[in-house]
Amino acid sequence: RGGVGTGFSGKTMEDLAAAFAKRKRDTSPFDSVPRERMRNSVWLEPDLVAEVDFAEFTADGHVRHGSFEGLREDKEARAVKLETPKPAEAEPETAKSKSSDRTRKTPPVQGDADVLGIRISHPDRVLFEGQGITKIDLARYYAVVAERMLPFAADHPVSLVRCPQGGERHCFFQKHASDGFPEAIREVPITESSGDTENYMYIHDAKGLVAAVQMGTLEFHIWGSSIDRLEKPDRLVFDLDPDPSVDFETVKAAALRLRDELAEIGLKTVPMVTGGKGVHVIVPLRPHAEWEEAKGFAKALARSIAERDPDNFVATMSKAKRKGKIFIDWLRNDRGATAIAPYSTRARSGGPVATPVGWDELQGLEAANGFQIPDIIERIEAGTDPWREIGKISQSLTKKILNSVE
Repeated sequence: RGGVGTGFSGKTMEDLAAAFAKRKRDTSPFDSVPRERMRNSVWLEPDLVAEVDFAEFTADGHVRHGSFEGLREDKEARAVKLETPKPAEAEPETAKSKSSDRTRKTPPVQGDADVLGIRISHPDRVLFEGQGITKIDLARYYAVVAERMLPFAADHPVSLVRCPQGGERHCFFQKHASDGFPEAIREVPITESSGDTENYMYIHDAKGLVAAVQMGTLEFHIWGSSIDRLEKPDRLVFDLDPDPSVDFETVKAAALRLRDELAEIGLKTVPMVTGGKGVHVIVPLRPHAEWEEAKGFAKALARSIAERDPDNFVATMSKAKRKGKIFIDWLRNDRGATAIAPYSTRARSGGPVATPVGWDELQGLEAANGFQIPDIIERIEAGTDPWREIGKISQSLTKKILNSVE
């Protein structure tokens, strides 16, 4: 990987292994080492400096919930001192700080803070530069939005996009829980296509969402099935992913066309703007059909539309074939595939939010990334819930529907 910020060196594991090999020594550089740490240890000359994000020091001085961010080639090892909390400094009033007033309704937090009983370290770390949204702001957002988000995201295997230093820095995609994760982020064993069984993460309640923020999460991506009905999807997702040359008016028209085609087959849909450049057309389902049936149906429908209108649509991932067209991404409808969760923030400038909308509302929108955290809070306070009636949609992929598209 390239550098992750000024002074940082983003190293591959091979790079780090090579750097470590040059620094091997026979004895420990420490005055004392716990007996259990002596076994099978490889000692190095301590002249590398690493940036590590962490929740806190334990009572015996160990790092809790550490996350390696990169090497600091701009610092000498002898200059590193034990980290201690600093009082927050007043931020000068600039255009950026004025814009953040819309987001921050509470004064800056000094020291750690709690949200729903989850300790939030570095609460004033800015995660979205464009809006001045801090870690504590994001934790509070998920505590508030949980009631809207969890009916769709709870108890589904989840993958996290973690950006411990904020969206402008190094981010990574994680689908398996790491050692030291909070208990509020739950685990479920899943057998993968290889035959191996791995522990996947899932979120059950609002505490799980907040705990994920504490671990640096900016995005939640969910499976299309729940942990108790893993082999039977409870939704289909058609991701309309436009080439950069395609304007949003064309994307909206494509979403309406897909809605109408699915309605003719007998399936009701709801739209969601992704917080990026596209629209998800979502088909809520009773978990009846198996994954292979769902994927086959989604693939056949996408290809049918692309074959009938090849000037505007493509059903393959090829970037070369997508020029000037919209990719109907049906690949979200496979076992193990994920899609951005409703109400999840995106790790992009300004912190856009993947937002459920109504079909009439969609037609009046100017972009797929126009909703940010303050807008979602305002919608909740105003009682705006375009998916309020989604629970009344009772439909499944019957044999008649599955056979309607070839």
